[in-house]
Amino acid sequence: MPEYLSPGVYVEEIELGPRPIEGVSTSTAGFLGETLRGPLEPRLITGFEEFKRLYGGFVRTDAESGKENGITNADLPFAVQGFFANGGQRCYIGRITPADAAVTTPPALGGMQLTAIGRGTFGNRIAAKITDASLQFPNTPRRFKLVLVYWDDLPPTPLVDPTDPTQIMEKNRREGTQVEVYDNLTDDPASIDFYETKINSNSSLVRAQRTAPGAPANRAFGLLATNGTKGTMPPAITDYQGSELALPDGTIYKTGLAGFEQVDEIAILVAPAHHAVPTLTQELITHCTKLKDRFAILHSNPATDSASNIGKILPPQDTTFAAFYLPWIKVFNPLIKQDSLIAPSGHIAGIYASTDIEKGVFKAPANEVVVGATSLQFQITKRDQDTLNPRGVNCIRIFPSRGIRVWGARTCSTNSLWKYINVRRFFLFLAESIDEGTQWVVFEGNSERLWARVRQTIVQFLMTQFRNGALMGTRPEEAFFVKVDRTTMTQDDIDNGRLICIIGVAPVKPAEFVIFRLAQFQGGTEITEL
Repeated sequence: MPEYLSPGVYVEEIELGPRPIEGVSTSTAGFLGETLRGPLEPRLITGFEEFKRLYGGFVRTDAESGKENGITNADLPFAVQGFFANGGQRCYIGRITPADAAVTTPPALGGMQLTAIGRGTFGNRIAAKITDASLQFPNTPRRFKLVLVYWDDLPPTPLVDPTDPTQIMEKNRREGTQVEVYDNLTDDPASIDFYETKINSNSSLVRAQRTAPGAPANRAFGLLATNGTKGTMPPAITDYQGSELALPDGTIYKTGLAGFEQVDEIAILVAPAHHAVPTLTQELITHCTKLKDRFAILHSNPATDSASNIGKILPPQDTTFAAFYLPWIKVFNPLIKQDSLIAPSGHIAGIYASTDIEKGVFKAPANEVVVGATSLQFQITKRDQDTLNPRGVNCIRIFPSRGIRVWGARTCSTNSLWKYINVRRFFLFLAESIDEGTQWVVFEGNSERLWARVRQTIVQFLMTQFRNGALMGTRPEEAFFVKVDRTTMTQDDIDNGRLICIIGVAPVKPAEFVIFRLAQFQGGTEITEL
Protein backbone atom coordinates (compact mmCIF):
# COMPACT_ATOMS: atom_id res chain seq x y z
CA MET A 1 0.00 0.00 0.00
CA PRO A 2 1.22 3.57 -0.69
CA GLU A 3 2.01 5.88 2.20
CA TYR A 4 0.15 9.16 2.70
CA LEU A 5 2.27 11.22 5.05
CA SER A 6 1.15 14.75 4.28
CA PRO A 7 -2.08 16.39 3.14
CA GLY A 8 -2.55 16.71 -0.59
CA VAL A 9 -4.00 15.19 -3.78
CA TYR A 10 -2.62 11.80 -4.79
CA VAL A 11 -3.04 10.41 -8.33
CA GLU A 12 -2.32 6.70 -8.54
CA GLU A 13 -2.29 4.05 -11.25
CA ILE A 14 -4.00 0.76 -10.50
CA GLU A 15 -4.79 -2.39 -12.50
CA LEU A 16 -8.31 -3.70 -12.77
CA GLY A 17 -9.66 -6.65 -14.64
CA PRO A 18 -7.74 -9.14 -16.79
CA ARG A 19 -4.41 -8.75 -18.50
CA PRO A 20 -4.41 -9.66 -22.21
CA ILE A 21 -2.75 -12.89 -23.33
CA GLU A 22 -0.89 -12.61 -26.62
CA GLY A 23 -0.80 -15.78 -28.68
CA VAL A 24 2.73 -17.11 -29.16
CA SER A 25 4.19 -17.68 -32.60
CA THR A 26 3.83 -21.22 -33.92
CA SER A 27 5.46 -20.74 -37.31
CA THR A 28 9.14 -20.48 -36.33
CA ALA A 29 11.12 -23.59 -37.26
CA GLY A 30 14.42 -24.98 -36.04
CA PHE A 31 16.69 -26.80 -38.54
CA LEU A 32 19.54 -29.08 -37.48
CA GLY A 33 22.09 -30.26 -40.01
CA GLU A 34 25.38 -29.85 -41.81
CA THR A 35 26.30 -26.73 -43.75
CA LEU A 36 29.38 -25.70 -45.68
CA ARG A 37 30.30 -23.05 -43.13
CA GLY A 38 28.88 -20.78 -40.47
CA PRO A 39 28.53 -20.45 -36.71
CA LEU A 40 27.62 -23.34 -34.42
CA GLU A 41 25.33 -21.41 -32.08
CA PRO A 42 21.68 -21.19 -33.26
CA ARG A 43 21.05 -18.18 -35.53
CA LEU A 44 17.76 -16.70 -36.72
CA ILE A 45 17.36 -16.66 -40.52
CA THR A 46 14.56 -14.84 -42.35
CA GLY A 47 15.26 -15.80 -45.95
CA PHE A 48 17.21 -18.23 -48.10
CA GLU A 49 19.59 -15.55 -49.36
CA GLU A 50 20.49 -14.79 -45.76
CA PHE A 51 21.08 -18.51 -45.20
CA LYS A 52 23.46 -18.65 -48.17
CA ARG A 53 25.35 -15.60 -46.97
CA LEU A 54 25.94 -17.02 -43.50
CA TYR A 55 26.04 -20.79 -44.05
CA GLY A 56 26.85 -21.20 -47.73
CA GLY A 57 24.55 -22.52 -50.42
CA PHE A 58 24.02 -25.93 -51.95
CA VAL A 59 26.98 -28.27 -51.57
CA ARG A 60 27.96 -31.74 -52.66
CA THR A 61 28.84 -34.27 -50.00
CA ASP A 62 32.41 -35.50 -49.74
CA ALA A 63 31.35 -38.74 -51.42
CA GLU A 64 29.78 -36.84 -54.33
CA SER A 65 32.57 -34.35 -54.90
CA GLY A 66 35.67 -36.20 -53.77
CA LYS A 67 36.60 -33.18 -51.65
CA GLU A 68 37.19 -32.87 -47.95
CA ASN A 69 34.70 -30.23 -46.88
CA GLY A 70 33.37 -32.39 -44.05
CA ILE A 71 29.83 -32.69 -45.44
CA THR A 72 28.23 -36.14 -45.24
CA ASN A 73 24.60 -35.06 -45.69
CA ALA A 74 23.85 -32.13 -48.00
CA ASP A 75 20.05 -31.95 -47.57
CA LEU A 76 19.86 -29.03 -45.13
CA PRO A 77 20.20 -26.22 -47.74
CA PHE A 78 17.44 -27.86 -49.82
CA ALA A 79 15.26 -28.18 -46.71
CA VAL A 80 15.72 -24.52 -45.79
CA GLN A 81 15.04 -23.44 -49.37
CA GLY A 82 11.86 -25.54 -49.34
CA PHE A 83 10.79 -24.01 -46.03
CA PHE A 84 10.90 -20.47 -47.39
CA ALA A 85 9.48 -21.46 -50.80
CA ASN A 86 6.41 -22.93 -49.08
CA GLY A 87 5.66 -19.88 -46.98
CA GLY A 88 7.98 -20.10 -43.98
CA GLN A 89 9.26 -16.76 -42.73
CA ARG A 90 11.55 -17.42 -39.76
CA CYS A 91 13.79 -20.29 -38.76
CA TYR A 92 16.78 -20.99 -36.55
CA ILE A 93 19.74 -22.91 -37.93
CA GLY A 94 21.73 -25.26 -35.71
CA ARG A 95 24.86 -26.13 -37.67
CA ILE A 96 26.24 -29.60 -36.89
CA THR A 97 29.90 -30.56 -37.20
CA PRO A 98 31.98 -33.40 -35.74
CA ALA A 99 33.24 -32.62 -32.25
CA ASP A 100 36.88 -33.04 -33.32
CA ALA A 101 36.63 -30.64 -36.26
CA ALA A 102 38.97 -27.66 -35.79
CA VAL A 103 38.45 -23.94 -36.31
CA THR A 104 40.81 -22.11 -38.65
CA THR A 105 42.87 -19.85 -36.39
CA PRO A 106 45.55 -17.76 -38.10
CA PRO A 107 48.40 -16.01 -36.32
CA ALA A 108 47.46 -12.64 -34.82
CA LEU A 109 47.77 -9.67 -37.17
CA GLY A 110 49.41 -7.27 -34.78
CA GLY A 111 46.99 -7.15 -31.87
CA MET A 112 44.00 -8.29 -33.98
CA GLN A 113 43.14 -11.99 -33.85
CA LEU A 114 40.86 -13.25 -36.65
CA THR A 115 39.24 -16.67 -36.27
CA ALA A 116 36.92 -18.49 -38.67
CA ILE A 117 33.32 -18.18 -37.47
CA GLY A 118 32.90 -21.95 -37.06
CA ARG A 119 34.59 -25.33 -37.33
CA GLY A 120 35.64 -26.93 -40.57
CA THR A 121 37.87 -26.47 -43.56
CA PHE A 122 35.98 -23.49 -45.00
CA GLY A 123 38.21 -21.16 -42.97
CA ASN A 124 41.19 -22.45 -44.95
CA ARG A 125 39.68 -20.75 -48.00
CA ILE A 126 39.53 -17.23 -46.53
CA ALA A 127 42.08 -14.73 -47.82
CA ALA A 128 42.67 -11.26 -46.41
CA LYS A 129 44.56 -8.06 -46.99
CA ILE A 130 45.04 -4.95 -44.85
CA THR A 131 45.62 -1.51 -46.41
CA ASP A 132 45.41 2.12 -45.40
CA ALA A 133 41.92 3.39 -44.64
CA SER A 134 40.04 5.61 -47.07
CA LEU A 135 39.74 8.27 -44.37
CA GLN A 136 42.69 9.12 -42.17
CA PHE A 137 42.47 12.28 -40.12
CA PRO A 138 45.65 14.18 -39.22
CA ASN A 139 47.12 13.66 -35.76
CA THR A 140 44.79 10.73 -35.01
CA PRO A 141 45.55 7.05 -34.40
CA ARG A 142 45.96 4.97 -37.54
CA ARG A 143 42.88 3.61 -39.28
CA PHE A 144 42.95 0.67 -41.64
CA LYS A 145 40.91 -1.25 -44.22
CA LEU A 146 40.32 -5.02 -44.07
CA VAL A 147 39.24 -7.02 -47.13
CA LEU A 148 38.15 -10.68 -46.79
CA VAL A 149 37.60 -12.99 -49.75
CA TYR A 150 36.14 -16.49 -49.47
CA TRP A 151 35.79 -19.30 -52.06
CA ASP A 152 33.43 -22.28 -51.78
CA ASP A 153 35.95 -24.32 -53.76
CA LEU A 154 39.72 -24.36 -53.48
CA PRO A 155 41.26 -20.93 -54.13
CA PRO A 156 43.36 -20.49 -57.28
CA THR A 157 47.06 -21.31 -57.16
CA PRO A 158 48.96 -19.07 -57.27
CA LEU A 159 46.56 -16.82 -55.38
CA VAL A 160 45.29 -13.77 -57.23
CA ASP A 161 43.41 -10.94 -55.52
CA PRO A 162 40.02 -10.61 -57.30
CA THR A 163 39.45 -7.20 -55.67
CA ASP A 164 42.61 -5.68 -57.18
CA PRO A 165 41.75 -3.90 -60.47
CA THR A 166 45.36 -4.14 -61.59
CA GLN A 167 45.11 -7.93 -61.70
CA ILE A 168 41.92 -8.14 -63.69
CA MET A 169 43.66 -9.80 -66.64
CA GLU A 170 45.57 -12.38 -64.56
CA LYS A 171 44.97 -15.94 -65.77
CA ASN A 172 44.33 -17.36 -62.28
CA ARG A 173 42.01 -14.58 -61.18
CA ARG A 174 38.74 -16.01 -59.87
CA GLU A 175 35.91 -14.11 -58.21
CA GLY A 176 35.31 -14.97 -54.59
CA THR A 177 32.07 -16.59 -53.48
CA GLN A 178 31.85 -13.90 -50.84
CA VAL A 179 33.72 -10.64 -50.34
CA GLU A 180 33.59 -8.51 -47.18
CA VAL A 181 35.11 -5.02 -46.93
CA TYR A 182 35.57 -3.13 -43.66
CA ASP A 183 36.94 0.36 -44.07
CA ASN A 184 38.09 3.07 -41.67
CA LEU A 185 38.56 0.61 -38.80
CA THR A 186 40.18 1.78 -35.59
CA ASP A 187 41.79 0.15 -32.58
CA ASP A 188 39.87 2.40 -30.17
CA PRO A 189 37.27 0.32 -28.21
CA ALA A 190 35.27 3.50 -27.53
CA SER A 191 34.82 4.28 -31.22
CA ILE A 192 31.86 3.21 -33.35
CA ASP A 193 34.49 2.09 -35.88
CA PHE A 194 36.25 -0.24 -33.44
CA TYR A 195 37.25 -3.23 -35.57
CA GLU A 196 36.07 -5.86 -33.10
CA THR A 197 32.56 -4.37 -32.99
CA LYS A 198 32.19 -3.78 -36.74
CA ILE A 199 33.56 -7.15 -37.85
CA ASN A 200 31.72 -9.26 -35.28
CA SER A 201 28.44 -7.48 -36.00
CA ASN A 202 28.61 -8.01 -39.75
CA SER A 203 30.97 -10.77 -40.84
CA SER A 204 29.71 -14.19 -41.86
CA LEU A 205 33.29 -15.45 -42.20
CA VAL A 206 35.38 -14.48 -39.18
CA ARG A 207 35.31 -13.20 -35.63
CA ALA A 208 37.76 -10.56 -34.46
CA GLN A 209 39.33 -10.20 -31.03
CA ARG A 210 41.61 -7.48 -29.70
CA THR A 211 44.56 -9.21 -28.03
CA ALA A 212 46.88 -6.21 -27.81
CA PRO A 213 46.64 -2.46 -28.39
CA GLY A 214 47.55 -0.98 -31.74
CA ALA A 215 46.16 -1.21 -35.26
CA PRO A 216 47.58 -4.02 -37.42
CA ALA A 217 50.15 -3.21 -40.08
CA ASN A 218 49.37 -3.45 -43.78
CA ARG A 219 49.29 -7.01 -45.10
CA ALA A 220 49.53 -8.34 -48.64
CA PHE A 221 46.66 -10.44 -49.99
CA GLY A 222 46.96 -14.06 -48.86
CA LEU A 223 45.22 -16.94 -47.11
CA LEU A 224 44.72 -16.42 -43.39
CA ALA A 225 45.64 -20.00 -42.41
CA THR A 226 45.10 -23.65 -43.34
CA ASN A 227 44.73 -25.30 -39.93
CA GLY A 228 40.98 -25.89 -39.98
CA THR A 229 39.94 -29.56 -40.16
CA LYS A 230 36.71 -31.38 -40.96
CA GLY A 231 36.97 -34.01 -38.21
CA THR A 232 37.89 -37.67 -38.41
CA MET A 233 34.31 -39.03 -38.42
CA PRO A 234 30.91 -37.91 -39.72
CA PRO A 235 28.65 -36.09 -37.23
CA ALA A 236 27.35 -38.48 -34.55
CA ILE A 237 24.36 -38.41 -32.22
CA THR A 238 26.42 -36.60 -29.57
CA ASP A 239 27.06 -33.79 -32.06
CA TYR A 240 23.32 -33.41 -32.63
CA GLN A 241 22.64 -33.52 -28.89
CA GLY A 242 24.97 -30.56 -28.59
CA SER A 243 27.57 -29.29 -26.18
CA GLU A 244 28.75 -26.15 -24.45
CA LEU A 245 31.43 -24.14 -26.24
CA ALA A 246 33.12 -20.77 -25.86
CA LEU A 247 33.66 -17.98 -28.37
CA PRO A 248 37.13 -16.35 -28.62
CA ASP A 249 35.95 -13.56 -26.30
CA GLY A 250 34.87 -16.08 -23.65
CA THR A 251 31.12 -15.98 -24.35
CA ILE A 252 29.55 -19.38 -23.62
CA TYR A 253 26.97 -20.87 -25.99
CA LYS A 254 25.39 -24.26 -26.68
CA THR A 255 25.11 -26.19 -29.94
CA GLY A 256 22.66 -28.70 -31.42
CA LEU A 257 19.52 -29.64 -29.50
CA ALA A 258 21.03 -28.19 -26.33
CA GLY A 259 21.22 -24.83 -28.10
CA PHE A 260 17.64 -25.16 -29.34
CA GLU A 261 16.45 -25.67 -25.75
CA GLN A 262 17.41 -22.06 -25.13
CA VAL A 263 15.37 -20.75 -28.10
CA ASP A 264 11.80 -20.44 -26.87
CA GLU A 265 10.47 -19.26 -30.25
CA ILE A 266 11.01 -22.61 -32.00
CA ALA A 267 7.72 -24.42 -32.57
CA ILE A 268 8.62 -26.77 -35.46
CA LEU A 269 11.67 -29.06 -35.38
CA VAL A 270 13.37 -30.48 -38.48
CA ALA A 271 16.55 -32.53 -38.97
CA PRO A 272 16.81 -33.67 -42.62
CA ALA A 273 19.36 -36.37 -41.73
CA HIS A 274 17.49 -37.87 -38.77
CA HIS A 275 16.92 -41.13 -40.67
CA ALA A 276 20.67 -41.59 -41.22
CA VAL A 277 22.00 -40.88 -37.70
CA PRO A 278 21.33 -43.69 -35.19
CA THR A 279 18.86 -42.69 -32.42
CA LEU A 280 18.52 -39.11 -33.72
CA THR A 281 14.81 -39.68 -34.44
CA GLN A 282 14.24 -40.61 -30.82
CA GLU A 283 16.28 -37.61 -29.67
CA LEU A 284 14.05 -35.24 -31.67
CA ILE A 285 10.92 -36.76 -30.15
CA THR A 286 12.42 -36.66 -26.65
CA HIS A 287 13.38 -33.01 -27.14
CA CYS A 288 9.81 -32.04 -28.13
CA THR A 289 8.21 -34.17 -25.42
CA LYS A 290 10.46 -32.64 -22.75
CA LEU A 291 9.89 -29.00 -23.72
CA LYS A 292 6.20 -29.43 -24.68
CA ASP A 293 6.23 -26.33 -26.88
CA ARG A 294 7.35 -27.71 -30.25
CA PHE A 295 6.53 -30.43 -32.77
CA ALA A 296 8.88 -32.59 -34.85
CA ILE A 297 8.45 -33.35 -38.55
CA LEU A 298 9.82 -36.79 -39.42
CA HIS A 299 10.22 -38.53 -42.76
CA SER A 300 10.78 -42.00 -44.15
CA ASN A 301 14.13 -43.63 -44.88
CA PRO A 302 14.52 -43.84 -48.69
CA ALA A 303 16.80 -46.86 -48.38
CA THR A 304 14.26 -49.03 -46.54
CA ASP A 305 10.82 -47.43 -46.98
CA SER A 306 10.00 -48.12 -50.61
CA ALA A 307 7.05 -48.92 -52.83
CA SER A 308 7.71 -52.64 -52.45
CA ASN A 309 7.11 -52.70 -48.68
CA ILE A 310 4.25 -50.23 -48.24
CA GLY A 311 2.45 -52.66 -45.97
CA LYS A 312 5.30 -52.64 -43.44
CA ILE A 313 5.91 -48.90 -43.11
CA LEU A 314 5.12 -47.45 -39.68
CA PRO A 315 5.93 -44.25 -37.80
CA PRO A 316 9.17 -44.67 -35.84
CA GLN A 317 7.56 -44.16 -32.43
CA ASP A 318 4.15 -43.70 -30.81
CA THR A 319 4.14 -40.02 -29.89
CA THR A 320 1.84 -37.01 -30.01
CA PHE A 321 4.77 -34.64 -30.56
CA ALA A 322 5.69 -35.67 -34.11
CA ALA A 323 4.26 -36.45 -37.54
CA PHE A 324 5.70 -38.84 -40.12
CA TYR A 325 5.70 -38.28 -43.91
CA LEU A 326 6.24 -40.51 -46.94
CA PRO A 327 7.75 -40.57 -49.60
CA TRP A 328 10.76 -38.34 -50.39
CA ILE A 329 10.41 -35.62 -53.00
CA LYS A 330 12.48 -34.62 -56.01
CA VAL A 331 13.61 -31.01 -56.47
CA PHE A 332 15.80 -29.25 -59.00
CA ASN A 333 19.46 -29.30 -57.98
CA PRO A 334 21.35 -26.32 -59.47
CA LEU A 335 24.69 -28.02 -58.85
CA ILE A 336 24.01 -30.87 -61.26
CA LYS A 337 21.30 -29.17 -63.38
CA GLN A 338 18.85 -32.00 -62.77
CA ASP A 339 16.51 -33.30 -60.07
CA SER A 340 17.74 -34.70 -56.77
CA LEU A 341 15.88 -36.80 -54.21
CA ILE A 342 15.63 -35.07 -50.82
CA ALA A 343 13.76 -35.43 -47.54
CA PRO A 344 10.37 -33.64 -47.58
CA SER A 345 10.48 -32.36 -44.00
CA GLY A 346 11.75 -28.85 -44.80
CA HIS A 347 9.03 -28.27 -47.38
CA ILE A 348 6.41 -29.66 -44.97
CA ALA A 349 7.67 -27.26 -42.27
CA GLY A 350 7.07 -24.38 -44.67
CA ILE A 351 3.50 -25.59 -45.20
CA TYR A 352 3.00 -25.75 -41.42
CA ALA A 353 4.28 -22.19 -41.10
CA SER A 354 2.24 -20.72 -43.95
CA THR A 355 -0.92 -22.47 -42.74
CA ASP A 356 -0.37 -21.05 -39.25
CA ILE A 357 0.15 -17.54 -40.62
CA GLU A 358 -2.65 -17.49 -43.16
CA LYS A 359 -5.34 -19.56 -41.44
CA GLY A 360 -4.24 -20.44 -37.92
CA VAL A 361 -2.54 -23.29 -36.09
CA PHE A 362 -5.95 -24.92 -35.65
CA LYS A 363 -6.12 -25.61 -39.41
CA ALA A 364 -4.73 -28.96 -40.53
CA PRO A 365 -1.56 -28.47 -42.66
CA ALA A 366 -2.81 -30.71 -45.45
CA ASN A 367 -4.31 -30.54 -48.96
CA GLU A 368 -1.57 -28.02 -49.75
CA VAL A 369 0.72 -28.01 -52.79
CA VAL A 370 4.38 -28.84 -52.06
CA VAL A 371 6.01 -25.89 -53.81
CA GLY A 372 9.32 -26.81 -55.43
CA ALA A 373 8.67 -30.54 -55.66
CA THR A 374 8.94 -31.80 -59.23
CA SER A 375 8.20 -35.46 -58.58
CA LEU A 376 8.19 -38.14 -55.89
CA GLN A 377 10.44 -41.04 -54.97
CA PHE A 378 7.47 -43.26 -55.84
CA GLN A 379 3.77 -42.70 -56.28
CA ILE A 380 1.22 -43.66 -53.63
CA THR A 381 -2.24 -44.82 -54.62
CA LYS A 382 -5.48 -44.54 -52.67
CA ARG A 383 -5.21 -48.23 -51.88
CA ASP A 384 -1.74 -47.68 -50.44
CA GLN A 385 -2.99 -44.83 -48.31
CA ASP A 386 -5.88 -46.93 -47.07
CA THR A 387 -3.20 -48.96 -45.31
CA LEU A 388 -0.88 -46.12 -44.29
CA ASN A 389 -3.27 -43.44 -43.04
CA PRO A 390 -4.74 -45.38 -40.08
CA ARG A 391 -1.17 -46.08 -38.94
CA GLY A 392 -0.31 -42.38 -38.76
CA VAL A 393 1.75 -42.25 -41.97
CA ASN A 394 1.01 -39.01 -43.85
CA CYS A 395 1.32 -39.39 -47.59
CA ILE A 396 2.53 -36.97 -50.22
CA ARG A 397 0.67 -37.72 -53.43
CA ILE A 398 0.48 -36.62 -57.05
CA PHE A 399 -2.99 -35.61 -58.23
CA PRO A 400 -3.58 -34.99 -61.94
CA SER A 401 -4.23 -31.28 -62.58
CA ARG A 402 -3.83 -30.52 -58.84
CA GLY A 403 -0.12 -31.11 -58.41
CA ILE A 404 1.90 -32.69 -55.61
CA ARG A 405 0.05 -32.28 -52.32
CA VAL A 406 0.34 -33.21 -48.67
CA TRP A 407 -2.48 -35.68 -48.17
CA GLY A 408 -2.46 -36.49 -44.47
CA ALA A 409 -2.75 -34.69 -41.14
CA ARG A 410 -2.10 -37.26 -38.45
CA THR A 411 0.40 -37.42 -35.61
CA CYS A 412 2.39 -40.55 -34.78
CA SER A 413 0.07 -41.25 -31.84
CA THR A 414 -2.33 -44.14 -31.40
CA ASN A 415 -4.29 -42.06 -28.88
CA SER A 416 -7.46 -41.01 -30.71
CA LEU A 417 -7.63 -37.76 -28.71
CA TRP A 418 -4.34 -36.61 -30.26
CA LYS A 419 -4.37 -38.21 -33.68
CA TYR A 420 -4.59 -34.94 -35.63
CA ILE A 421 -1.60 -32.62 -36.08
CA ASN A 422 -3.60 -29.42 -35.79
CA VAL A 423 -5.25 -30.51 -32.53
CA ARG A 424 -1.91 -31.37 -30.95
CA ARG A 425 -0.21 -28.18 -32.13
CA PHE A 426 -3.22 -26.04 -31.17
CA PHE A 427 -2.99 -27.31 -27.59
CA LEU A 428 0.76 -26.61 -27.58
CA PHE A 429 -0.10 -23.08 -28.72
CA LEU A 430 -2.73 -22.64 -26.00
CA ALA A 431 -0.46 -23.97 -23.25
CA GLU A 432 2.53 -21.83 -24.24
CA SER A 433 0.42 -18.68 -24.72
CA ILE A 434 -1.32 -19.07 -21.35
CA ASP A 435 1.98 -19.87 -19.66
CA GLU A 436 3.70 -16.76 -21.00
CA GLY A 437 0.63 -14.54 -20.57
CA THR A 438 0.00 -15.35 -16.89
CA GLN A 439 3.48 -15.03 -15.41
CA TRP A 440 2.27 -11.91 -13.62
CA VAL A 441 0.11 -14.11 -11.37
CA VAL A 442 3.10 -15.62 -9.52
CA PHE A 443 3.38 -14.30 -5.92
CA GLU A 444 0.12 -12.34 -6.15
CA GLY A 445 -2.31 -12.74 -3.26
CA ASN A 446 -4.08 -16.09 -3.75
CA SER A 447 -7.62 -14.86 -3.16
CA GLU A 448 -11.00 -14.68 -4.88
CA ARG A 449 -10.02 -11.35 -6.42
CA LEU A 450 -6.98 -12.91 -8.14
CA TRP A 451 -9.00 -15.94 -9.24
CA ALA A 452 -11.53 -13.67 -10.95
CA ARG A 453 -8.79 -11.79 -12.80
CA VAL A 454 -7.15 -15.05 -13.91
CA ARG A 455 -10.47 -16.40 -15.17
CA GLN A 456 -11.23 -13.19 -17.07
CA THR A 457 -7.74 -13.20 -18.59
CA ILE A 458 -8.07 -16.74 -19.95
CA VAL A 459 -11.71 -16.33 -21.02
CA GLN A 460 -10.81 -13.29 -23.12
CA PHE A 461 -7.98 -15.21 -24.80
CA LEU A 462 -10.20 -18.21 -25.55
CA MET A 463 -12.94 -15.93 -26.86
CA THR A 464 -10.47 -14.67 -29.45
CA GLN A 465 -9.73 -18.26 -30.48
CA PHE A 466 -13.47 -19.00 -30.67
CA ARG A 467 -14.09 -15.99 -32.92
CA ASN A 468 -11.19 -17.06 -35.13
CA GLY A 469 -12.88 -20.41 -35.73
CA ALA A 470 -10.45 -22.52 -33.71
CA LEU A 471 -13.11 -24.05 -31.44
CA MET A 472 -16.28 -26.07 -31.94
CA GLY A 473 -19.75 -24.87 -31.05
CA THR A 474 -22.02 -21.98 -31.93
CA ARG A 475 -21.72 -20.34 -28.51
CA PRO A 476 -18.71 -19.81 -26.21
CA GLU A 477 -20.31 -22.06 -23.60
CA GLU A 478 -20.14 -24.92 -26.11
CA ALA A 479 -16.53 -24.15 -27.06
CA PHE A 480 -14.70 -23.83 -23.74
CA PHE A 481 -14.92 -23.44 -19.97
CA VAL A 482 -12.59 -21.94 -17.36
CA LYS A 483 -12.89 -22.76 -13.66
CA VAL A 484 -10.75 -21.32 -10.89
CA ASP A 485 -12.44 -21.26 -7.51
CA ARG A 486 -12.80 -23.34 -4.36
CA THR A 487 -14.07 -26.26 -6.43
CA THR A 488 -10.67 -26.52 -8.14
CA MET A 489 -8.59 -25.90 -5.01
CA THR A 490 -8.69 -27.19 -1.46
CA GLN A 491 -7.68 -25.14 1.54
CA ASP A 492 -4.50 -27.21 1.62
CA ASP A 493 -3.74 -26.09 -1.95
CA ILE A 494 -4.24 -22.45 -0.98
CA ASP A 495 -2.14 -22.80 2.19
CA ASN A 496 0.67 -24.27 0.11
CA GLY A 497 0.61 -21.50 -2.49
CA ARG A 498 -1.11 -23.43 -5.28
CA LEU A 499 -3.55 -21.71 -7.65
CA ILE A 500 -5.28 -24.36 -9.77
CA CYS A 501 -7.22 -23.43 -12.88
CA ILE A 502 -9.05 -26.02 -14.98
CA ILE A 503 -9.55 -25.19 -18.66
CA GLY A 504 -11.52 -27.22 -21.17
CA VAL A 505 -11.66 -26.53 -24.91
CA ALA A 506 -13.38 -28.24 -27.83
CA PRO A 507 -10.94 -27.96 -30.75
CA VAL A 508 -11.94 -28.05 -34.40
CA LYS A 509 -10.91 -31.30 -36.09
CA PRO A 510 -10.28 -31.68 -39.82
CA ALA A 511 -12.89 -33.04 -42.21
CA GLU A 512 -10.67 -35.98 -43.07
CA PHE A 513 -13.39 -38.06 -44.73
CA VAL A 514 -15.82 -36.03 -46.85
CA ILE A 515 -18.86 -38.13 -47.75
CA PHE A 516 -21.58 -37.10 -50.18
CA ARG A 517 -24.47 -39.57 -50.32
CA LEU A 518 -26.36 -39.50 -53.61
CA ALA A 519 -29.72 -41.05 -54.33
CA GLN A 520 -32.36 -41.00 -57.06
CA PHE A 521 -35.86 -39.81 -56.29
CA GLN A 522 -39.00 -39.24 -58.30
CA GLY A 523 -39.66 -35.55 -58.87
CA GLY A 524 -42.67 -34.30 -56.95
CA THR A 525 -42.76 -37.22 -54.53
CA GLU A 526 -42.47 -36.71 -50.82
CA ILE A 527 -38.91 -36.95 -49.46
CA THR A 528 -38.63 -38.43 -46.02
CA GLU A 529 -35.68 -37.73 -43.74
CA LEU A 530 -32.83 -40.21 -44.23
